[in-house]
Amino acid sequence: MAEVEVFWHEHAVSREEKERLNGNKGCVLWFTGLSGSGKSTIANVVDHKLHELGKRSFVLDGDNVRHNLNASPKILAEKHSEEFAKRFGLGFSAQDREENIRRIGAVARLFAESGAIAITAFISPYRADRDSVRAMNPGDFYEIYVSTPIEVCEKRDPKGLYKKARAGEIKGFTGVDDPYEPPISPELTLDSSTLTADELGDEVVFFLKQKGII
Repeated sequence: MAEVEVFWHEHAVSREEKERLNGNKGCVLWFTGLSGSGKSTIANVVDHKLHELGKRSFVLDGDNVRHNLNASPKILAEKHSEEFAKRFGLGFSAQDREENIRRIGAVARLFAESGAIAITAFISPYRADRDSVRAMNPGDFYEIYVSTPIEVCEKRDPKGLYKKARAGEIKGFTGVDDPYEPPISPELTLDSSTLTADELGDEVVFFLKQKGII
């Protein structure tokens, strides 16, 4: 089958007009860190604080996205054929994780172009994958490294994943038998072992004010 040519269509309402209506600039806040570091909690606190300020934001959470857009073959097989699930489902191999992050980067870009603050919370363990999202969102991408030590993350273990990984029940778990590559020059670094999620949320809001985003 011949490839269909695809064209980019300019929007009738400009991004600048949408941003004026929203009262904030569009951007991507990319929270990265180990499982249990506090990424999702802080991301949702920031979302709540922005909502209280009358700003437009939306949280793209790793677990939530894995239930729909980037569902695993097992989840897709419950609603579609085995062949469909095998072709389009995403597991947790390095290749699947790369595609998971690529898709989220593309979705986050659409949110930013709509004048919203896209808040993402993904382990996203590989620098190359995060850098590719940065390149996809030039001028809009802010990497926020939740640097909570693994000892603290493992002690929390809210989903029991570290315990399963240590017992060999989960293979390729980030921080245990799969690497996490911390950011080299993140725009912001947070540590939830020293401050509360609310305090860290205030840091992020202050950062957005400094950058002129809100």
